[in-house]
Order: sequence, then structure tokens, then C-alpha cells
Amino acid sequence: MAENETRPTNFIRNIIDKDLAEGKHPSTHTRFPPEPNGYLHIGHAKSICLNFGLAQDYQGKCNLRFDDTNPEKEDIDYVHSIQEDVKWLGFEWDGEVCYSSNYFDQLYLYAVELIKAGKAYVCFLNAEQTREYRGTLKEPGKNSPTRDTSIEENLALFEKMKNGEMQEGECCLRAKVDMTSSFMCMRDPILYRIRFVHHHQTADKWCIYPMYDFTHCISDAIEGITHSLCTLEFQDNRRIYDWILDNISLEVRPHQYEFSRLNLEYTVMSKRKLNDLVTQKHVNGWDDPRMPTIAGLRRRGYTAAALREFCLRIGVTKMENMIEMGMLEACIRDDLNANSARAMAVLDPIKVIIENYPEGQVEELMVSNHPQDESFGKRMVPFTREILIEAEDFRESGNKKYKRLVIDKSVRLRGAYVITAKRFKQDEKGNVTTVYCTYDPNTLGKNPEDGTKPKGVIHWVSASEGKPATVNMYDRLFTVPNPAAEDDFTQVLNAESLIEMKSAVVEPSLAELDAGKAVQFERLGYFCPDLSSTPDDLVFNRTVTLRDTWDHA
Repeated sequence: MAENETRPTNFIRNIIDKDLAEGKHPSTHTRFPPEPNGYLHIGHAKSICLNFGLAQDYQGKCNLRFDDTNPEKEDIDYVHSIQEDVKWLGFEWDGEVCYSSNYFDQLYLYAVELIKAGKAYVCFLNAEQTREYRGTLKEPGKNSPTRDTSIEENLALFEKMKNGEMQEGECCLRAKVDMTSSFMCMRDPILYRIRFVHHHQTADKWCIYPMYDFTHCISDAIEGITHSLCTLEFQDNRRIYDWILDNISLEVRPHQYEFSRLNLEYTVMSKRKLNDLVTQKHVNGWDDPRMPTIAGLRRRGYTAAALREFCLRIGVTKMENMIEMGMLEACIRDDLNANSARAMAVLDPIKVIIENYPEGQVEELMVSNHPQDESFGKRMVPFTREILIEAEDFRESGNKKYKRLVIDKSVRLRGAYVITAKRFKQDEKGNVTTVYCTYDPNTLGKNPEDGTKPKGVIHWVSASEGKPATVNMYDRLFTVPNPAAEDDFTQVLNAESLIEMKSAVVEPSLAELDAGKAVQFERLGYFCPDLSSTPDDLVFNRTVTLRDTWDHA
């Protein structure tokens, strides 16, 4: 967005404007706090663009802080992938990467402070008993039998927990709030639990780990966060956030604000469901181009600019809604239409022999890389006697709407000559294998001398100079707009979400295209080389079709 353009406002920006105007904060300080238990998805991209975007626009700061309080499900590979995603989207965090584990010593002392104030206790109820004592939405909870244990005994028990003298699941530390609260999250929430697990940052120093609700607010305060932004499912948890900060000796008081999470059609946003897709082999890893992960979208050919534009268009509100997949696809089409070069590829080839063209001759034709932008320059495309065209671009006979190759009719080859079909050959199954044509040598860049103008233009590739390739035709991963609402979301997976075209042939220039660099295959859509692609084994992924062809019925 240009500096002189007005960025759309939202309720969070209004809050920040008011806070700055009233002097509540001298500047803004936000944070992006992912848990390193999986790859980031496009919903996280919305949060990244919001938190880092606010820091940029208000000349403030934004931290990257890993919520690493659950080492059983975390991995250093996820830490690295998240950093890569944030940078790829075009953002930089302030200072060093932060970890909640940086504050484990301080968090422990704040827990001790709550115990000394009589506001936390060690509870020995097991998981089933804890649920029973918690009550329901209609019935209040009951106090734990150890809720009124003395401060001295609780301090000793918590020390034993820290020293590894208790078993996993034997006990936990809970806040003493209100077991009759109408908000379930306030019924003596758990602050610490025992886990004998190696941690990717703190190794084996700790065997007790703080819960998210205890950790998050204190980490915000320690880092001086002014506006702590999270999605609406944490709205009730703001009461815990405030209660903890009200009852410990931290003077800095960040405030939590909630906005609606991103729900996108034809996909799922739950990390658990995404993990199921990976572990159950429904997709080929977290970066499968059908996945809504940032890594998957990047591999498919989506650009950071398109994702930022998408997040800008959907806005920031408190209203839960389902965003149409077409809006995301429109963003990448707009980007690639303006910023990607054109090239030619044939996915389902049949041979065309131009009988009056010299055998063995290779003619170098200069073809424009972008029809509306001369700055893209031109490229050399080899033209030979035998070329390949799409099978669907030839018929023995056609109607007025069919403007491709027909016997005794002419078409123009993109960037080359006008050809006329004379006859064709079929295999034993009746499939056309070869079309025999003639060409007019005086039609390179101009119409035939008799003034007739071919009605159609088709793309082509030299049969001898073209490069064989596999083209992955990716489509939406699910057949219904809201798969998460199904009893078993895996039952509505789209069986045609990936179709491999193994007989494709592309023009030679595409062998040097960098991975992730999208290009428009003339008339077919936008594609990019896969990460696995090499000059000797080309693999392309379809990013998006040229237009929205999805059946919305």
C-alpha cells in the first residue's frame, strides 16, 4: 500500500488511536504468540498481518513470542518454520525471538506469590474428578477437598512438584477464584501441571509447566505489550488474564482485545484436523499445496503480497463469518495477472506435423513475455516441423463456438504462424494421435495475404525442443464449503483435489524457472515449479485457474 493511501480502519485501530491520543501509551507494542506445535496456516497470516501491520503503521514494536509451555506437542522444526513464514510474509519482529520459556523462573515466582497470598493451592483431584467437581453451565462447581490447605503446606507441595517428587497427573496448582462463577474458565483454573518431558529450549530443567492462561498475560506484561490481540474464543479467558495481573506484583497492565478468527471455505483451520490430514496421509505433509498452511500456499505459488492483500480485504471485526475461497483466489489472480510472465505448456498433448515446413529446421521465434507489459521483455521459443497441442484443441469438425483447430480450417499458433488442418490419424481406440497441417510462411506476426483472419489462437510446444514435465492440477481439498461441520471431515475430501498430468511438455525456458516463481501457462492458468522440480525432472503445481470455474451449485 502506498504511503499516501488511507488504510481501512477497524475497531482495534480506533482503540489504539484513542489510547495514543489520551496518552495511555506513548507508543504501540504488539506481539504474535504462536505455539510451535504445527505449521502456521492462513488464519495465522491474518494475525501476523494485524499485529506486525499495526506495529509498522504506528511506528511501534511487535514481538515474535513462542508459546512453548506444552513441550509434548512442540518441535524445534516448527519454531524454524514459523520464523520463515513470518519473514516470507514480509515482516520482522522487534529484537530477539522471545519464548514463554524465557520467563519460567519469573512465572514460578509469581505462582509462589499467589500461594503466599492464599490465592493458589495444590489440588489432588484426578482428571475425571476435576470435571465432576467443576460443575456444568447450569450447576455450580464444588470446592476441591484441598482448596483450604494452609499456605505453608501448599508452598511445600508446590516445591515438591518443582523438584520432581510428584508423579504426572498426581496433582496440579490451581488458582483460588470462584467455583460458582457463571464463567467455567474462572472455576479455579489450573496454573501448573507436572510433565516429565524434554523441552526444546530449557532441556530438562523443569518438570512443571505453566498453563497458557497463566503464562500469556504475565509474558505480555514482562514484554511491555500494550495491546494483546487474540481471537474470539479467548474472550471469556480475558477474565483469567485480568485476574492474574490483578493479583500479582506486576505494575505493567496490558489489555487483551479479541477479534474474529479467519474461517475459509473448503478447508479446515483446526491444527488438530490439519495434523490428522498429515498423519493419516490424506495429504503429503504440512506443506502440501492443498493445505491452507502458509508453507503449502507458498509451495503452490501464492505470493506474500497476495496473502497480505487478502488479509487487508477481509478486515478485522468481531463478527464470525465464513470467507469465500473465491476472495483468496481473486487476490492471487490479480497479483499474478500483473506480475507473472507468460509461457506455453501442453498438458494433454497430441502431435501436429506441419508437412510443408522444412524437416530438421529449428526456428527461433521471439515471443512477448507479457501482453500488457513490455518491461517483461521477450523470450526465444523454438519452432519446428513437429509441434504439440492440447488434445481438446482439435476436432474433426466444429460449430461456430469452437474456435480451435478443425479439418480444412485455420488457427494461429500463439506467437507463430497460421496453420490449416488437412487430415488426422487415430489409434485403435479412436483417439486422435496426429494431425497433419500446412502453414503459411507469410503469417508470422501478420494475417494471411488474402485478408482472412483466423478465428482462434492456440498454444503449442515444439515436439523435439520442449521439455517433459509432470503438472500437478491442484483443486480445493474438500467438496463442501464447511467441512469442519461434518461428523467426519475426512469423508468430504475431494478425490480430485490432485490430478497428476504426467505427459505434459513445456517450452524450454521453463526449465530454468525458480521454485515458487509463478508463471501463466497460456490459456491454462497460473503455475509454479514445485520444490522437488529439477531441470531434468520438471514438476509444476497449478496455483489457480485463470478464472473462477468452481461450481457453486
